[in-house]
Amino acid sequence: MRYLPHTEEEIRAMLEAIGVGSIDDLFAPIPESHRVQGALKLEPSLDEASLMAHLEQLSNQNESARALSFLGAGLYDHHVPPAVDQLLLRSEFYTAYTPYQAEVSQGTLQSIFEFQTMVCELFGLQVANASMYDGASATAEAILMARRVTKRSRCVLSRALHPEYQETTRTYLENVDEAGPGIDVAPMTDAGVTDLAALEELVTDDTAAVVVGYPNFLGRVEDLAAVKAICKAKGALLVTATAEPYALSLVKSPGELGADIAVGEGQPLAIPPQLGGPGVGLFATRDEYVRQMPGRLVGETVDSDGERGYVLTLSTREQHIRRERATSNICTNHGLVALAFTIRTAMLGRKGFEQVGRLCLSRAEYLKQKIDGLERFSVPGGAPTFNEFVVRREEGKAAPLLAALAAKGILAGVDLGRFYPERDQEFLVAVTERHDRASLDRLVEALQSV
Repeated sequence: MRYLPHTEEEIRAMLEAIGVGSIDDLFAPIPESHRVQGALKLEPSLDEASLMAHLEQLSNQNESARALSFLGAGLYDHHVPPAVDQLLLRSEFYTAYTPYQAEVSQGTLQSIFEFQTMVCELFGLQVANASMYDGASATAEAILMARRVTKRSRCVLSRALHPEYQETTRTYLENVDEAGPGIDVAPMTDAGVTDLAALEELVTDDTAAVVVGYPNFLGRVEDLAAVKAICKAKGALLVTATAEPYALSLVKSPGELGADIAVGEGQPLAIPPQLGGPGVGLFATRDEYVRQMPGRLVGETVDSDGERGYVLTLSTREQHIRRERATSNICTNHGLVALAFTIRTAMLGRKGFEQVGRLCLSRAEYLKQKIDGLERFSVPGGAPTFNEFVVRREEGKAAPLLAALAAKGILAGVDLGRFYPERDQEFLVAVTERHDRASLDRLVEALQSV
């Protein structure tokens, strides 16, 4: 079947309209040496059964998919029940259509309203938007919002903030001001948390926001109250970024500790990690800043008969208001992943959410103690962790060790030397409720044997 929608006559008419005689004439400005000549070198087409067998053969070569994985670093492999996928496949949900027409979109609008409510409860703040692309873009948008709120131009990022969140933020801010992105980076201590003394020196009267991970990239739970005190003294906003929302089942919410804007990644509660694949950005703030919030917000109302209904209450993006007054050029929200987040969170309930959190913590602590007891490895102390922690190899760099374990079918963690050259003997290990005692012991035995 061909998918070219135009007939030969229509193509000829279009070429005549722009004054060229053929398709070749259309591409004449491109040197002939740079144009593909003849047919593309493609494999012959297959019938459906042969194609499925071919794809299965290819998937069998993906040994990493069957490996025992302790990878995390911003994306976490939690259990997502099949019921989530089944509900997502309902036809009223499985569409990319934007809910402009309220009369036919009440279900979608209600699911977004529930999503916003859950994000508010999670972060301990009053308003949340309908979602952002992912945690990294939400972080960058939070800084842009802080600049609008404070009328200031600079921000301070903790070096312990996820390095890719930092990179995304730099990309966003690169050309906002002629003077450059206006980013300062606060160093971290040997214990893997933000150096508060250095942070205090960096925050000035021109600082719009301070951004810290909560937990941070090394799995450490930062002292948010102390960071807030530094921000408050200079009138800067505190922004927190949470890549692992399950951590908030056991620690105080960012809002309780003074965060002005809290962002995060909802993937762990929605879908399996798909490296390079989709996520869903969580974004919440205080009531007083709602008009500077990016994206859109669904609200609850009543119709002329007094019946409850849902509407797009606020949408300060350039599609809806004048470009110069728009808070963001974000096009839409990650509706389907946000819905998966909502369904999974509703399934868990408050009690189930906390149970999963406690399971992750207890299993991570078990593994931490086991590894710390090995002769050639240690687990650096410092601030508390949730389900992710740093392991130090005493006898050399982490990268060759991780490669050797990967060859045995164990993805033991993420090499921190990729992000921090001075930490090339360390790697980051993530544990979730999917790791049973046998899998934890298997990693310990593997570390002993290499």
